[in-house]
Amino acid sequence: MANTFVSEKQACFETLDLTSIVTQLLEVFGEDVVLASSLSMEDQVLTYELLKQQPNASIFVLDTGRLHQETYDVMQETMSKYNFSYQVYFPDQLAIQKMVAEKGPNLFYESIENRKQCCQLRKIEPLSRALEGKKAWMTGLRSEQSVTRHQLSVLNWDDQYDMVKVNPLLHWTTTAVWEFIESHDIPYNRLHKKGFPSIGCAPCTRAVPDGDDFRSGRWWWEDPKQRECGLHVGSKKEGKE
Repeated sequence: MANTFVSEKQACFETLDLTSIVTQLLEVFGEDVVLASSLSMEDQVLTYELLKQQPNASIFVLDTGRLHQETYDVMQETMSKYNFSYQVYFPDQLAIQKMVAEKGPNLFYESIENRKQCCQLRKIEPLSRALEGKKAWMTGLRSEQSVTRHQLSVLNWDDQYDMVKVNPLLHWTTTAVWEFIESHDIPYNRLHKKGFPSIGCAPCTRAVPDGDDFRSGRWWWEDPKQRECGLHVGSKKEGKE
């Protein structure tokens, strides 16, 4: 049913507004819809809309163990404001211990292979646990964010996880996101106002000058085409992310 849903609704979803997208997802998949939140400004918009329609919605956070304090601050503020609890997934402790013992705490600066290994253990493996048993997941991906996201669709079939993947804010501009946050008084990560348009782990994220590429502060020592952690690997219908 899920794959058929994508085939039938993919073109339609390109024209729907945020509320309609979330409504249709919940009508079809109910409690099997999950939001993957990095506590970014985009994910805060999605959190607001999802909780408005389904107060007991499943929203998870991947706590890599290397997040900024400001990310934990907005996590706490959001839980208090909307009176809900995130599902928090952590990396496997023994796997992290082994990696750090062998390659050190800053291994990611030394090679792309090391950085991807770190992302694999801290993000991708926990993600697979977070998505287990679900039928549809929402993300805050926007085409404006990077060259690797220009060819995405709002509604997709994710081959890797065998489930529906939805990017409701795909065609939103940064200005539109901020206007929504301000008009609905939504909590946001304060780093966004300090030159951090994209926020990940603290060692791999830095502030950038106004006007720079959205993700230029992520893994800045790598080629822009390499700047994905592996959470979004693409599918046959949407191409590589």
